[in-house]
Amino acid sequence: MVPMTSTRKYDIILLGASGFTGGLTAHYLTTHAPAEAKIALAGRSRSKLNSVAATLTRAVDIVEVDVNDEASVQAMAAATRVVITTVGPYILYGESVVKACAEAGTDYVDLTGEPEFVDTMYLKYHEVAVRSGARVIHACGFDSIPHDLGAQFTVDQLPEDVPISVRGYVSMNGTFSGGTAASALEAMSRMGSAKKAHGLRMAAETPLVGRKVRVKVGRPGKSDDTNRWALPMPTVDPQVVADSARRSLRYGPDFSYGHFLDSKNFLGSVSMLAGLGVIASLARVSLVRRWMSNRVPPGTGPSEQKRAASSFKVRFYGEGGGTSVVTEVAGGDPGYGETAKMLSESALCLAFDPLPVTSGQQTTASAMGAALRRRLQAQGITFEVLTKSL
Repeated sequence: MVPMTSTRKYDIILLGASGFTGGLTAHYLTTHAPAEAKIALAGRSRSKLNSVAATLTRAVDIVEVDVNDEASVQAMAAATRVVITTVGPYILYGESVVKACAEAGTDYVDLTGEPEFVDTMYLKYHEVAVRSGARVIHACGFDSIPHDLGAQFTVDQLPEDVPISVRGYVSMNGTFSGGTAASALEAMSRMGSAKKAHGLRMAAETPLVGRKVRVKVGRPGKSDDTNRWALPMPTVDPQVVADSARRSLRYGPDFSYGHFLDSKNFLGSVSMLAGLGVIASLARVSLVRRWMSNRVPPGTGPSEQKRAASSFKVRFYGEGGGTSVVTEVAGGDPGYGETAKMLSESALCLAFDPLPVTSGQQTTASAMGAALRRRLQAQGITFEVLTKSL
C-alpha cells in the first residue's frame, strides 16, 4: 500500500451500514483497514448507525445521509475519497450516489447485480466520471468479482494475441437476505427495460476496431467441459466479464464467454429453471412482488451458523492458441461473508493500492485486476490453476 495525500476528511464512507450486508461490511472494513484509515458510517438513522458503531473494534464517525436528499448525498461524496454503498435495490435508490460521486471525483463501489442499473448509470454518468477522475465500479460482491477476476485470471494463463474462449461454471450453497431478495425481485420485474437500457448502452459505446467480444448464452444441457448439467445464468456477471474484455487487449482479438450454473442432475436443473421462470413472471405484478419480498423482510439475513456452512466454487475452462486451461475460484459464504470481504477489499484497494490510471465506469478487472486478486487471496479466497495443457 502507498500513502495517499488528500484534503478530504475521510478515506472511505460506508453508506447503508445499518442493513444486514452493510453491518457485515462495517465489521470487516474496520477490522482490516489500515490503522491510519479514516472511516465513517453513513445512513438515515444516527441511532441505528451508533448501534452498529458500538459493536466495532475501532472508532468511526457517523454521517447522516438520505439518498433522497441530494444535498446530503453530495456532501457525503465531497467528504471522502471512496464511497461504498449497500443501499438497494439500486435501480430505486442508487442513482443519487453514483451521480454525486461522478461529479465530485470520488471513487464508488457497490453490490448491485442489476444489469439495468449498471447500463443506465453508464449512459448517464460515465463521461461525467471520466472528466472528474472518479472510478465508478459496480458489482463488487459475489456479483461479479469471482467471475470477473476469475475470467481475467484464466485469460492470463493463455497465450496473447489469439482468439480466446472461456466458460465459467458456478456451484454454491447458501441463503439470502431481505435486501438481496428485494433487489432480485425488482430486477426480475424490469427485464424489458433492462434489455432496452443495454441496447442503448451498446449503441453509445465506442465500437471495437479489429476485435470481437461476445457473450455466448448457450442452452441447458450436459456440459462437455464438466460432464454435468449446466444452466445458462441470466445474471449481470457475463455482462461484466464482457465489459472487462472490451477494455483490455489481453483478452485477444476474438473473446467469448459463457456463464453457467453447474448442477448434478437433470431434474434439479429443470426444476430450478422452471422455478426461476415462475418467479420472474410473478415479480412483474407489483402486489405479488411486494408479498414475495415481505417473506424475507429487508434488514434480515442468514445466521452466522448458516453462513459458516455456505461456500462457492467457480470453475473456468479456457482455450486459446492451442493451450487449454482449467482454473477455479473458491471461497466461503458467497452472499454475505465473502461479499462483505470483496466489497471492503475493493474499497481498500482503490484507496490505498498503486493502480493503473483509469476513470469513468470501470470493472473490478479493468480498474484493480491483480492487485485486488492478491488482496482476496491473502484473505482466503483462492485462485488456482487446476490443469493446463499445450
